[in-house]
Amino acid sequence: MSTPIADYGLLADCNTAALVSREGSIDWLCLPRYDSESVFARILDPDAGHWSIRPAGAFTSERRYLPGSLVVETTFTTDTGTVRLTDALVFAQGQRRHDLGFDAPHELLRSVEGVAGEVELLVELAPRSEYGLVRPLFRKEGDGGRTFGGPNRITVRAGVPVEIDAVTMHARFIVSAGEKVGFALRWAPTEAKDVPTPTAPQDVAARIADSGAAWLSWEGDHDIYDGPHRDLVRMSSRVLKGLTYRPTGAIVAAPTTSLPETVGGERNWDYRYSWIRDASLTLEALYIGSCSDEAEEFVSFMTSSAGGGASLQIMYGIGGEHDLSERELPHLRGWRDSRPVRVGNGAWGQTQLDVYGELLSALHIYREQLGELHPEIQEFVAYLADAAATRWHETDAGMWEMRGEPRHHLSSKVLCWVALDRAVKLAPALGEFAKEDDWTAARDEIRATILERGWSEERQAYTQSFGSDELDAAQLLMPIVGFLPATDERMRSTIEAIARDLTEDGLVLRYRNEEGLNADGLTGEEGTFVICSFWLVSCLAQAGEVERAEQLFDQLAGYANDLGLLAEEIETETGEQLGNFPQAFSHIGLITAAYEIDKARGLV
Repeated sequence: MSTPIADYGLLADCNTAALVSREGSIDWLCLPRYDSESVFARILDPDAGHWSIRPAGAFTSERRYLPGSLVVETTFTTDTGTVRLTDALVFAQGQRRHDLGFDAPHELLRSVEGVAGEVELLVELAPRSEYGLVRPLFRKEGDGGRTFGGPNRITVRAGVPVEIDAVTMHARFIVSAGEKVGFALRWAPTEAKDVPTPTAPQDVAARIADSGAAWLSWEGDHDIYDGPHRDLVRMSSRVLKGLTYRPTGAIVAAPTTSLPETVGGERNWDYRYSWIRDASLTLEALYIGSCSDEAEEFVSFMTSSAGGGASLQIMYGIGGEHDLSERELPHLRGWRDSRPVRVGNGAWGQTQLDVYGELLSALHIYREQLGELHPEIQEFVAYLADAAATRWHETDAGMWEMRGEPRHHLSSKVLCWVALDRAVKLAPALGEFAKEDDWTAARDEIRATILERGWSEERQAYTQSFGSDELDAAQLLMPIVGFLPATDERMRSTIEAIARDLTEDGLVLRYRNEEGLNADGLTGEEGTFVICSFWLVSCLAQAGEVERAEQLFDQLAGYANDLGLLAEEIETETGEQLGNFPQAFSHIGLITAAYEIDKARGLV
């Protein structure tokens, strides 16, 4: 039985991420980047690698993030005593504020501290490179060991004696109250001549504390939201920061691949890439915390990745890669036997016209923080607006990346309207590239077409696509992006139709699937979509239904795990979190929904 997704905590260093279970096992880690091949992947297969530190006997555990950080502290209680395990992917020594993530040491540190009595602990460290395909030779060296073979070179130091049985490191030791034991794992490429030495065991606790202070310095350097949902919003802001790839400015949708939308189903995708949509909405959520440094880096990433706009895709690799070809890993069982396990994502080749609006919306929001726009940025903005004006007539795959026949998705038309609306507002800053009159005319034409062809008399709602009567949660974006006020008669009717007919236990589905092969080109069902449910919160708040909005917000927040983390979807019968984890989209929705409630209550 696979560990529940919500049992994991996130560690991040703005280069990559690890997932640690409440039982003290690192079951997911890719090095040196989010999208690198894994070193530990037990979350997808029991034999795909892990690093566990846990009591030898029965225990209970409690955990938390150290204040203001993504450093996880797990407290184990046994019949004989209590110990505390603290885990971190550390930053460079002394790094603070806007520098977080530069020159990452690619080092995972773990510190065990005796709290009361004494506890016997077990360590099992099993590196399994290339998503579990490679069992590298593990040789004992000094106070630890190192691996040989495969694409990674892992060096480990331990504060207790260890034993190695060819491919796995083991240790058994006792910690008494007041004692500390440190462990360090550091990555280097196989071809490296000079392999960096991991942190000395006696220095591990201090290095973890330094990274905790680094996280606090980032949060303290920003005017992050201070409303009634302060703790939840600040936690979500840290998650979003943790999902940024600092070397380029890219932002990943999630740090994992193939955690399923349905247990045993095929909707298992690799989210370790930078979607324009997700990243742009991440910036908008971080704007509530005035995080301008992330905006500058992302704009630079996008303009360089897209070649000035000449080859705009919906998503890129975090190093700016264009080819994200999808393949399956048949040797992996998948989380709870959910196959196939995929790496790469075939959606990179799709047409999704909404990306123009999302990117221009983020650029518009950050106009003041970005300062004077350089000519290449001016030209890029003009390209995006021209493309929206030219292409909005086309069919596409829609923002849910449907793998069936392209359609005239209403959400894509609405976001093309957003692209042109924001371009008109940005026009005074675009110099010779501005085409204000042309963009205004195209914007108004799109609006008129949506109002005429997007409405379903049968549903009394704006629906999924032109000529369709199917509901789609993406239409909740219409008031959020400013296309129509939530108080508009037809918009109110749409909001109520979605709340009534596109929900399970009050939580919102993206759309309804039909029997057998669905319109999205896939079989099976999926859970309710967390960000769509938060969109409903935002719409209700904007419509003046503040009590309903607050009630749904509290329900959604209640699904977060004990660390405040949210996956992509919720299975309403069990309340279990499903999908890749943690999901940027979900935390974006939480931040913006909290802000909308506060605005409706007159608090901001």
